Amino acid sequence: MISYVRGTVTGVNLTSAVVEVGGVGLQVLCSPGTLASLRHGQEAQLATSFVVREDSMTLFGFLDEDEKACFELVQTATGVGPKLAQAVMAVMTPDTLRRAIADDDVKALTRVPGIGQKGAQRIILELRDRIGAPSGAAGAAAPSASDAGREQVLQGLIGLGWSAKEADKAVDAVVSEASDPTDVGALLRAALQKLGKA
Repeated sequence: MISYVRGTVTGVNLTSAVVEVGGVGLQVLCSPGTLASLRHGQEAQLATSFVVREDSMTLFGFLDEDEKACFELVQTATGVGPKLAQAVMAVMTPDTLRRAIADDDVKALTRVPGIGQKGAQRIILELRDRIGAPSGAAGAAAPSASDAGREQVLQGLIGLGWSAKEADKAVDAVVSEASDPTDVGALLRAALQKLGKA
């Protein structure tokens, strides 16, 4: 229904951005990596997926159409809703997801908060023939989920106004203390607490 939004970014917080389109502020839920690319007061264009439920209407935003397509495809797997699909896209790039499914890499998928062993196997089984091959160079090493998560937290902090040096120091500290270095949301909250105390 709403394929994309383009307008001025009037607000960015931990989970969403507000984009003003024609005098209306639209709240768009985004991954930390997408939020990190947005700047208050600048124009942005986000590919969007409009999810309507009995009790809510939610607009999810993405950097490009490929990320949006993967988000929508992952939801076709049994037991995967929009929040879990967004968690997948927060931890994995579209190509990392394709590679994990092509390689039967259950471990990579279970790094996503909310996906267990059986859920990962079900996603692989149901999406294997539909998700396509990775578009990156053959043989290119995929970043680990923990590296991807660290980078997303770092970009999220920079997007929220901290310097790269401050953000890097905070992320290093929380990653070394984290029980799950792939949990982007927990890392981001811990880094913000650390920066708030500094």
